[in-house]
Amino acid sequence: MPSPTAQLRSLGQSLWLDNITRTMLDDGTLARYIGDLSVTGLTSNPTIYNLAVKGSGAYDAAIASAVRHGLSGQRLFFELAINDLQRAADLFRPIYDLSGGADGWVSLEVSPHLAYDSSATLAAAKELFAKAARPNLFIKIPGTPAGLPAIEEAIAAGVPVNVTLLFSPAHYLAALDAYLRGIERRVEAGLSPRVASVASLFISRWDAASASDLPPHLKNRLGIAVGERCYHAYRTMLASDRFQRLANFGALPQRLLWASTGTKDPALCDHLYVKSLAAPHTVNTMPESTLLAFADHGTIDGLLSPAGGLSSLTLSEITHAGVDIHELGDRLQAQGAAAFVKSWDDLLAVIDAKAQAAG
Repeated sequence: MPSPTAQLRSLGQSLWLDNITRTMLDDGTLARYIGDLSVTGLTSNPTIYNLAVKGSGAYDAAIASAVRHGLSGQRLFFELAINDLQRAADLFRPIYDLSGGADGWVSLEVSPHLAYDSSATLAAAKELFAKAARPNLFIKIPGTPAGLPAIEEAIAAGVPVNVTLLFSPAHYLAALDAYLRGIERRVEAGLSPRVASVASLFISRWDAASASDLPPHLKNRLGIAVGERCYHAYRTMLASDRFQRLANFGALPQRLLWASTGTKDPALCDHLYVKSLAAPHTVNTMPESTLLAFADHGTIDGLLSPAGGLSSLTLSEITHAGVDIHELGDRLQAQGAAAFVKSWDDLLAVIDAKAQAAG
């Protein structure tokens, strides 16, 4: 019988790893996940890199070498991260080629300090994509109000974008519109519209944030309901005249990606957000522990409904219970941006300390 990960992959969903370390590249772990667990891409963020650099000596020699070449701070970090992600992108390149660019991606985030600065975000996105020099590397740009113009401009400039820090259906629809506007501009300019993008919708943080405000029968249901509502919007987009016109020119859809899919409540199933969000033509990027748990004993409840009927009922009940979903989504986005800034600053402090020790 196929493994749980192979079953999920056969249903049409891409399994990505929400983690990267130099150790997993060096010891063959990532290659094993690709070969044995059907992993077809990965994502990174400042928190992941903060833990990776702080938690081991795997980067110490590279930091010392970079210091000797005059690098420090943010420039030193991007040297480390781009080296890792180039290696990972090369491992995924056969998948990227076989899928026609739909799969096989890695992601690198711009500095989270730029989350509310459109022009600086765009400049950083262009610079990092050019420096990485890999066609299957997404630049992560937050879907904040200031990030949306940078997303449109990056897509129009041919830079593949992973839109991060999306929480609510309103956030998702705004990111989708920015992507489509960028593609429409390329079509109008006579340029290739095949610029890939994913829209990363954060799931589990909804349930962690609302648990104390909901009655028992509604706890841990908000994240999946928001996911189903956004999946309905995604499927509606795929069938829309607007997208079909662009597809006729060769455009790719901006795939919906489930992020933050690790279960935070230990009383819940450890792969709740994997089995509940199985859906074709989407991506689930999983923390390493969630991926391994699902591979070991995962089950799939069935495919997510594109109709969104159940989510409408659940969201209505949760609203009547006193949770302002729109306000909570905006608050979670602001908190997420702030958390990434803190991880980024902690990461640069760790790199600075290791650089001084090496100097």
